[in-house]
Amino acid sequence: MTRRQLWGGRFSEPPAQALRAFNDSFGFDRALLAEDIRGSIAWAEALGAADVLSSQDVKKLVTGLQEIGSEVAKTGVPSDADDEDVHSFIEARLAAKLGPLAGKLHTGRSRNDQVATDFRLYVKDALAEGAAAARGLALALARRAEAEAATPMPGYTHLKRAEPVTFGHWCLAYVEMLRRDAGRFDDAASRADECPLGSGALSGTPLPIDREALARSLGFLRPTANSLDAVSDRDAAAEFLFAATLLLVHLSRLGEDLIAFTSDEFGFAALPDALATGSSRMPQKKNPDVLELARGHAGRAIGELTGLLALLKGLPLAYDKDLQLDKEPVFRVRGVLAAALPALIGLVEGLHLDRERMALAASDDRLLATELTDALAKRGMPFREAHEIIGRRIAEAEARGSTLAALGPTKEITSQDLQALDVGRALGKRDITGGAAPRQVARAAKAAVRRLTRGAA
Repeated sequence: MTRRQLWGGRFSEPPAQALRAFNDSFGFDRALLAEDIRGSIAWAEALGAADVLSSQDVKKLVTGLQEIGSEVAKTGVPSDADDEDVHSFIEARLAAKLGPLAGKLHTGRSRNDQVATDFRLYVKDALAEGAAAARGLALALARRAEAEAATPMPGYTHLKRAEPVTFGHWCLAYVEMLRRDAGRFDDAASRADECPLGSGALSGTPLPIDREALARSLGFLRPTANSLDAVSDRDAAAEFLFAATLLLVHLSRLGEDLIAFTSDEFGFAALPDALATGSSRMPQKKNPDVLELARGHAGRAIGELTGLLALLKGLPLAYDKDLQLDKEPVFRVRGVLAAALPALIGLVEGLHLDRERMALAASDDRLLATELTDALAKRGMPFREAHEIIGRRIAEAEARGSTLAALGPTKEITSQDLQALDVGRALGKRDITGGAAPRQVARAAKAAVRRLTRGAA
């Protein structure tokens, strides 16, 4: 099909090949084809409602656009397509079907408000997907938390054993992160729920278009309030990338923990075979590639977000060609989330715990040193003095290769105090909202499962 140019009347020469190679965007903005057809159908109907087009012409345009959408969905974009962008591709196919009538579709519309609308529709879907994906992983973790509410394990600070928690409590920490992630996608979606179509090139369409009705027809809550802002606003894309990047940062932290927990040195858990890889050289290896890739993609997403913000920071109003570069980062990161979250959900659901080893590690009485310190303080000793006494006792135990319990009582530490060196007792004392007591963890996990099952953050 001959290349159809949407501009060029004032030019004496056709576009140079060098310009086309640098300028054309159809290689990637074809991802917006379905959105462009949706927007074009809505615009044709709005032109009809404004008496700019006859009802017969509107019907022909809508049918032609629907046919193009169906054809591409079945056979894909033709391999010989040589179009500047997705808008040119669709208009050329429409002209082949309808002749000069296709040229009427662009009446009162600009590629500026057209692409802003297409991209806004795409980002709205991406935000909804992101929220659903975050909630899906949060639900998998909440269910594991409910099942493992009383499974003791060491808690860590500075990657050093600190105090006992339960595996369920650990799971719920990530549930909270993921709930916030879902909320960020939701919040961004509410701000993105405005339709730019009708803003024209920058000053608004001169046609008597009912923009409120047009916005509703495309599933938007309302039209944009300022045409200059509408054609250049990419806040929704930036917010999607921020929410997605922070989600990936949380997934990276999850991956870092699970890589450690499933290592030979920790041995707290084993990866499900279906979600691990092997080595081409070492037959014993079981590698956490899913977790490592999640960690790696977090770093790359930070770059995507930073790149878009840098792109936007110096742009004058209204539309600038720099904005052609806004789409690929969003396309890539949406694809990463679509691949990463199902893999991580399966990994969390299939993780095999070594509960005995976790409980043994949580019983290391160095993790219970704070409990012993609190026992002395409860008898009236100043906490700082108790802290010093127990610190010296730990150093003594380590020097002897012994434990606090084995060293026994001293003039400052009674036999009664030493009863504090009990994991179950230590966990049970954390019976407060947000605490690690199994009763609290079970209650919080059940509430999280209930909220997430009904789609709430």
